[in-house]
Amino acid sequence: MQIMIPGQAHVTMSSREIADLCEKQHFHILRDIEKMLQDIADPRFGVSDFLSSYSDSTGRTLKEYRLPKDLTVTLITGYRADLRYKVVKRLEELEGQAALPNLSDPAVLTQLLIEHAGKRIEAEQRAAAAEAKVEDMQEDVAAHHRLTKADGSLNITEAAKNLGIRPKDLFDWLSHNGWIYRRANSPTWLGFQTKCNLGLLEHKTTTVLRADGSEKITEQVRVTAKGLSSLAKLIHPTARLIA
Repeated sequence: MQIMIPGQAHVTMSSREIADLCEKQHFHILRDIEKMLQDIADPRFGVSDFLSSYSDSTGRTLKEYRLPKDLTVTLITGYRADLRYKVVKRLEELEGQAALPNLSDPAVLTQLLIEHAGKRIEAEQRAAAAEAKVEDMQEDVAAHHRLTKADGSLNITEAAKNLGIRPKDLFDWLSHNGWIYRRANSPTWLGFQTKCNLGLLEHKTTTVLRADGSEKITEQVRVTAKGLSSLAKLIHPTARLIA
């Protein structure tokens, strides 16, 4: 069973054209077609399915056959190679012509317009999705830029709030990933020098005045704006979550 596509004709070749291409008398081709169909003996079709007619120069109505491609090729199998080649090339030409839609047919034109509209809608949807993605990326870049250009630094608790995670989780992550450490028997967290050299961490020293008038120097590790931006990319929240 062949599926007919709107705007595409079912390619057939007339027995008269086959006769002309194969340099034979038309009645010989009619005879060969009838014998071929009899030999094939396919219950799905018979001679009458391909029977057609034409008018000659005197106005008489005479019979001819119009064969689809498969039967045309079957018919010429026993003919000379050069004649078979001419028929095959003509079939290819007919197929090329049939591939062109018939724009004079309202049904074909409507179908083409529907297909075009569908493709246009799909293209617009893809463009809108791409534009939305670009806007999201721009928001991320803008947030990242604000972080890297920000002045000052945050203690780890404040940094955790900005990253949207618990302070304990941030302390654990920093200590397990080579950002901060503690000296033996010291409660104070310090930043690894490599992270400080990269500008990701810094130490803030504060002098506290005791009640007895003496001074105490305390040191605190802090996350710089650059460090916060790096953490935003390394830890699950994104820079967009950090305003």
